[in-house]
Amino acid sequence: MSDVVREAMVSNPGQLPGDSTAQAAGELLQRPEVRAIYVTEDERLVGVVTRKTLVREVIALGLDPKLTELRTIAEAPHLTIGPDVPLDEAFRFLEAEDAERVPVVDEHHRLLGVLSRSVLQRRLAEDEDEPLPPAA
Repeated sequence: MSDVVREAMVSNPGQLPGDSTAQAAGELLQRPEVRAIYVTEDERLVGVVTRKTLVREVIALGLDPKLTELRTIAEAPHLTIGPDVPLDEAFRFLEAEDAERVPVVDEHHRLLGVLSRSVLQRRLAEDEDEPLPPAA
């Protein structure tokens, strides 16, 4: 299989710079399809903020979301994957790590997109449904 992560990833994931506020992240996270905000500094991925992060790091501590910068509360990304990893290898990686989605970064750690396990499963299933080329 020659398909790689770059071809199956979601480009332009929800991202904000590190000096954005928890309030801005919260506004984006209100949308049901947004599960995480990727925090970047000079296009490089530095962390991830989820609804849980906002509750634990801002609300529970009584901080003002309008004054709390994302760089101070973002969790370091536990997993990342490169854009040129073959899809079957990427799927095994997500399964082994029990990850639903993983940020796709280049060699300079710039955020390129997000790879979702459910999208990857559909993509791999579609590839299996394609007819085999005729034997020579």
